[in-house]
Formats: sequence, structure tokens, C-alpha cells
Amino acid sequence: MSEKIKFEQEYLLKTSPKVLNSMMMTPSGLSEWFSDDVNIKDDIYTFYWDGSEEKARLLGKKANEYIKLRWLEDEEDGLDTYLEIRFKVDPMTKAVVVNITSFAEEDELEESQLYWENTIGDLKRVIGA
Repeated sequence: MSEKIKFEQEYLLKTSPKVLNSMMMTPSGLSEWFSDDVNIKDDIYTFYWDGSEEKARLLGKKANEYIKLRWLEDEEDGLDTYLEIRFKVDPMTKAVVVNITSFAEEDELEESQLYWENTIGDLKRVIGA
């Protein structure tokens, strides 16, 4: 398995951290924009997409700030990768800045970045931002 490349993307959303908190920290919120369904047991999140499932371990979260997960497949492969969604209010615009940090293999980097563009677009539609 080749090394994965870290990438970061930033988005401005016209919403509140409280709204984003419910969309990012709860199974019902995540299933509205990130995956078809989500189950959480202890620190393991199971995400369902089109009949397949991916599991991730919760590495950390703080209300109105961030959630950080590691895909179990990467963990089993010994990779030090993660998915972090961090959000904060921009003091100038009062919009919420969402920072996505993730990892992808080099040949999948562009596809992964496009995935996040589309996924954040879904989030914006759901919350009306």
C-alpha cells in the first residue's frame, strides 16, 4: 500500500456552530449530508453508502469545534491518517469556516478533493447555507 497524502480544504458557510455541531456530531446529522446512514457504538462510527459500509474510530471531538476520526482500514494498515472536520466563526465575516483535513493516495487525490467539494455542497443545501 502506498503512502497517503494529506490535504486540507476550507469552506465558508453562512450558519452557526450550533447548527454545524448537530450536523457533524450526531448520527442523524451525519446521515443527512455525509453518508446514507450512521451508527455509533462506543468510539466506532459505522457509515453506510449505497450498500457498503466503512468504520472509523473517534479520535476526538469538541462541541462547536471539531470531530476527528480514523478509518479502521487505515488503522489496520498502520497508517497515521485521519479525517478532521474543524469549524470556527470568522471574526470579520461572522461566517463559519469549515476546515477539512483528510488523506488520499496520490492517484485518488483529485477525486477525494472533488468528493469533499460535493459533500460540503450537500451540507450547504441541507442547512440552507
